Amino acid sequence: MTETENIKSFSIIDSHQHFWNYNPVRDDWITDEMKIIQRNFLPNDLAPVYKQNNVAGCVAVQADQSETETEFLLSLANDHDFILGVVGWVDLRSDSLEGRLQYFGSFKKLKGFRHIAQSEQNGFLISQKFERGIEFLTAHNFTYDILIYPHQLQDAIALVRKHPQQKFVVDHLAKPVIREKEFDSWAMNIKNLAVQPNVYCKLSGMTTEAKKEWTNEDFRAYLDFAINQFGTSRVMYGSDWPVCLVAATYRQQLNIIEEYFKPFSESEKHLIMNENAVRFYNL
Repeated sequence: MTETENIKSFSIIDSHQHFWNYNPVRDDWITDEMKIIQRNFLPNDLAPVYKQNNVAGCVAVQADQSETETEFLLSLANDHDFILGVVGWVDLRSDSLEGRLQYFGSFKKLKGFRHIAQSEQNGFLISQKFERGIEFLTAHNFTYDILIYPHQLQDAIALVRKHPQQKFVVDHLAKPVIREKEFDSWAMNIKNLAVQPNVYCKLSGMTTEAKKEWTNEDFRAYLDFAINQFGTSRVMYGSDWPVCLVAATYRQQLNIIEEYFKPFSESEKHLIMNENAVRFYNL
């Protein structure tokens, strides 16, 4: 059996993907340069893709800042068994947050929350009201996905240091600008972030940060560094479907990860492609 076949000998868990009924006003972040994803993407679109690629299940992550989005994803998860978990949205700065978390705690598949912090000013993650919200997440055993750009990493470092009991995961390696080979400052901050044992990292979202005619080699240095810092027990595979379709097919972005991890052991591959996501999100 070849190494490539080895990675397919167990089912994959996709730790990061999205669903939406496209609305050009609400979803104005999907610009004309991303025209390929200016349409609906629902479970029936994804199920055959997963079947072709040996993906057993996924975590559906919010793309809109509303509780309506959370309810939408939970309804899809209720109807489709392969949606193993949901990362929703709730206003972490709200005075009524605890009551909302008590409500959402009744949904077994709701695992955590995310705010699109990449669109916020520096200081947002360490503001008093936001940090109070993180404390409530910890108390209610919810995870938090950190979606930021590299210039926000120092705030993320300060946040995770102050909340060592909270489970955090960094989405998309904190979006280094791969097309411009941005590396040194990103790497320094990722190293400081990874020191905190309560922080995981998603190996996702890379192709949309790369040049249009990318090759697998463009991502090697970033993957090398992430694995060196987080190890194989705190990273997880994510597709970022359907956003990935702007730059790659599902198969192409998955191939980046499969090719990179060819030299790794079967047990390490299982951690990265399945077990770490299951453990982090309690799937």
